[in-house]
Amino acid sequence: MSTRAQIRFATREAGVNFNEHPSAIHAQFYNHSDGYPEGLGVEIAESLLDSTKIEGWEVEHLDTRHGDLEYVYYIWQAPLKTTWISIFEGMGNGLDFECIFVGEPQKLINKYKQNTNYDG
Repeated sequence: MSTRAQIRFATREAGVNFNEHPSAIHAQFYNHSDGYPEGLGVEIAESLLDSTKIEGWEVEHLDTRHGDLEYVYYIWQAPLKTTWISIFEGMGNGLDFECIFVGEPQKLINKYKQNTNYDG
C-alpha cells in the first residue's frame, strides 16, 4: 500500500505560522509512496542538510489537490534564514490535516530517523 504525500515550498514570512497551511506556495511535488515522516520526512531533512538527491517526486501544478493524501510537507525557506519543515498528517478523509511536526531539518532527523545500530 502506498503512503502518498505532497511536498510544498513556501516562503518564510513574518506573521505566517509554521503549524498552519500557508495561503501561498511556490512549488509543489507529489510523492506516491513512503511518504511517512520516517521515510520521506527524513529524506527531505537529509537532503536539505547535505544535498542528498531525492528521487520519485512528480512536479505538480500549484492548484492540484489530492483526496488520498496521508501527509503534506511544507518546506519553509527565505534568504539568510534557516529552513524549517512542517508535517501535516491526514485525518482519514483526505481533507483535514493535523500538524504533527514543526522544526529545522536536524530536529526532524532526531525525531524520526530509525535507529539501525545493533543496540536497537
